[in-house]
Amino acid sequence: MTTPLWLDVDDAPAFGPLPGDERVDVAIVGGGVTGLACARALALAGSRVRLVDARAAGSGASGRNGGFALRGTALPYDRKPLPDVMRLTEEALERLRGLAGDAFRPVGSLRVANSPEELRELRAEADAIAADGFGVELRTRDELPPAVRGFGLGGLWHPTDGALDQGRWVRRLTLLAAEAGAAVAEATPVTALDGTPLRTDRGTIEADRVLVATDGYGDGLLPELGPAVTIVRGQVVATEPVGTEVLPCPLYSRWGYDYVQQRADGRLVAGGRRDANLEGEKTRDERTTDEIQRQLEILLGELTDGAPPAVTHRWAGLMGFTEDGLPLVGELPGRPGVWVSVGYSGHGNVLGFACGEAVARAFLGDRDRRLEHFAPARLLAR
Repeated sequence: MTTPLWLDVDDAPAFGPLPGDERVDVAIVGGGVTGLACARALALAGSRVRLVDARAAGSGASGRNGGFALRGTALPYDRKPLPDVMRLTEEALERLRGLAGDAFRPVGSLRVANSPEELRELRAEADAIAADGFGVELRTRDELPPAVRGFGLGGLWHPTDGALDQGRWVRRLTLLAAEAGAAVAEATPVTALDGTPLRTDRGTIEADRVLVATDGYGDGLLPELGPAVTIVRGQVVATEPVGTEVLPCPLYSRWGYDYVQQRADGRLVAGGRRDANLEGEKTRDERTTDEIQRQLEILLGELTDGAPPAVTHRWAGLMGFTEDGLPLVGELPGRPGVWVSVGYSGHGNVLGFACGEAVARAFLGDRDRRLEHFAPARLLAR
């Protein structure tokens, strides 16, 4: 029951560990969406790429989330208008949609206000997003799905977003990276990063550049990231299939502390409720807790008139959060050739994909100026 729904399959591609010492153009640590997107883009351009993961590709944060495909960042748009970042993620979302195929459902997403304060923020966000030329629609309480009218005061509809069958998407991206020519090594934890050489128990990888794309799974590989990236556990449940439509699209509420989608097969996938124990969820422990799991069952009951379907899967994953809600993407100060792409603050499915591709373009000499918003020095220099 503790295996994530997305990873509970028999058709995952399998790759062996690192075969020994190697010399490549780029070495990538982390086989999630960011690392795989970067590896694929570099390999398509003819670069020699080696990607390593301590476990299996896609088994970290990329295989343990709620399966939302959202543009933008974790920040409320009206507080820090970043049209560049919104556009970056919209462009990436369109490419993701093409690559994911039927693992992506273009059903939009809905943010629901749970309180008058959140409703005011939601309306201000809608005005700011529309003013910058992006599509968005306000929804009244009567226009919300019936399942959420009991607590929802209004909604904000994002038409370009969608729902992912996260497991199929990450497996597909892994195969796309490998087919492009990227070498993937699983069960190969990195033990040290000495400049650009990567040290592992299986051998040393010499590289011109290194990308560390581990989000909440860095395990101290780069100690200077510790003060800048807070590790947070996110817990999720999945239910048996429901025979009726409860939600037409991914939905999140209470400033993102609740998030739920209904898959095409009828299963409900619900996550969040970590505000029931915010300090306790700042942990590297990947196990679920009774406290948060009970809260997620309450959330399911709120959506199903108190008669939630049986839970079939319970799991947790780790996320990296930053103080300002924006990721750290770029070369690390004092470490020439070593780049990071971490700290998506729970919003990494699309943003992480966008950053992985943008890092690849930068390595190939086409640096995207929009990465300046994410420069690591802004937080590491304090």
